[in-house]
Amino acid sequence: MKNNDRLRVLNHPVLGAVKAESIYLNFNGRQIAAMEGDTIASALMANDIKNFRQVNPQAQNRGIYCNIGHCFECRVQIENDVTVRACLTKVYDGMQVSSIIQNK
Repeated sequence: MKNNDRLRVLNHPVLGAVKAESIYLNFNGRQIAAMEGDTIASALMANDIKNFRQVNPQAQNRGIYCNIGHCFECRVQIENDVTVRACLTKVYDGMQVSSIIQNK
């Protein structure tokens, strides 16, 4: 069992075993494992990463709230400074993802 597998359902009693390839993405310069079909949010959560962005000056951390794309709390930045919702965006091998620090 890989380190991040403890937070995943790999063999569901009704749906069966997960058949997905392992891939890797980079979050804030750190390489993390993901599975094909993961969203950015599910990959980060599976690696015990819960803080996706920060709102200053209070340094309040933000992460998953609704997990269906309505609240925009899970926003992250991917290549070319594109801001996306982590709960809706699928990962791909070699993806570069970084936290957003807002100066509000």
